[in-house]
Amino acid sequence: MNVQGQIEADSWSVAGRTFLSRLIVGTGKYKSLEENAAAVAASGAEIVTVAVRRVNVSDPNAPMLTDYIDPSQVTYLPNTAGCFTAEEAIRTLRLAREAGGWSLVKLEVLAEAKTLYPDMIETVRATELLSREGFEVMVYCTDDPIMAKRCEDAGAVAVMPLGAPIGSGLGVQNPVTIRLIVEGANVPVLVDAGVGTASDAAAAMELGCDGVLMNTAIAEAKNPVLMAQAMKAAVEAGRLAYRAGRMAKRRYADPSSPLAGLI
Repeated sequence: MNVQGQIEADSWSVAGRTFLSRLIVGTGKYKSLEENAAAVAASGAEIVTVAVRRVNVSDPNAPMLTDYIDPSQVTYLPNTAGCFTAEEAIRTLRLAREAGGWSLVKLEVLAEAKTLYPDMIETVRATELLSREGFEVMVYCTDDPIMAKRCEDAGAVAVMPLGAPIGSGLGVQNPVTIRLIVEGANVPVLVDAGVGTASDAAAAMELGCDGVLMNTAIAEAKNPVLMAQAMKAAVEAGRLAYRAGRMAKRRYADPSSPLAGLI
């Protein structure tokens, strides 16, 4: 099977839904809805996150995201960006379900505005409550293997540890803990937040993650559409490298050709 064939055969699933693309992109910070739509198309993403409190998906009297990114062609993943309590996040997702019928959602409960780190106590509590209400919750969490497992035990259908603070572009700062989360999870693991460029996305995938979510890295690039193409290629390359199995690291040189029997 050729490389393209291997990519196409390598799907992943969450909450009973199957996808080929392992790149999820956001819908914030773009200069226009037209640019956002062009970047999504270039990325090949099959899921887009939508900040319910910031992006218009229900008021027909204002420009609507759904006019540019067709929800029948791309899966919308409503998120609770900007929520700082479990109650606020739950209320936001209930409104999203009423507006668009969405049950697959992304939960974010932030601790404070400076770091935008998740409040894991509130996050676990909200995950439990939302799961009981029939939501399929993909959970933004710290890069802590223990808390990621707590989210899974609370009913999360996917865990989404941050690679670095939201919007920082620093890349995966703690590859050891991300790998531990991957090894311990029984649900998909997607790096969420902190990706800055294509090599960051590839590095996340080489750790064995099921996917990568990003927004700022594409939206704030000088050429968002071109960056979206780069991210698509990086996620595919990182996934292939993980599946291929990298060579062992060595402290010293190891010649490509044998040294014995030289002329």
